Amino acid sequence: MRKVVLTFGLIGGAMLAAMMLMTVPFAERIGFDKGAYIGYTTMVLAFLMVYFGVQSYRDNVAGGTVTFGRAFKVGLLISLVITACYVATWQVMYYGFMPDFLDKYTAYALEQARQAGASAEAMAAQAKQMQEFGEMYKNPLVNIAFTLLEPLPVGVVFTLVTAAITSRKRSPQGKAIAVL
Repeated sequence: MRKVVLTFGLIGGAMLAAMMLMTVPFAERIGFDKGAYIGYTTMVLAFLMVYFGVQSYRDNVAGGTVTFGRAFKVGLLISLVITACYVATWQVMYYGFMPDFLDKYTAYALEQARQAGASAEAMAAQAKQMQEFGEMYKNPLVNIAFTLLEPLPVGVVFTLVTAAITSRKRSPQGKAIAVL
């Protein structure tokens, strides 16, 4: 199981890390909104490795059958490896190369609020809230926690769907049947 988890987790993690390295430095040019779409689309593609990993485990390690619980465990471990790669990449990028990212995002968000017609009081409150968040975000543990919240829900959804699709148990005749 370890080989399957690491192989498919690292492939998905590499996909996610590569796309982050290619897009985040250009977030201002691309646009923060478009960057988010690109990021979550990449997450979906990377988390497809959960399906392929569980399927590989079922077919090559578990003899063609896997229970929902085992499929969920394998899928969740793959998701955790992918998520760890994502978090590690962001930590290196943020602290090493882009410590001003949050300042740029704050300026973008405030400009969006201004263009939407927000009042001066609302903009001041938003600026204060974002400044407080920025102070909190400087703490690496808080930074890691918030970064985990981006890909992990996507991974859990993929894991649940994958476990439902790939789980099989043996019929009384000895043939594998799908369980949904």
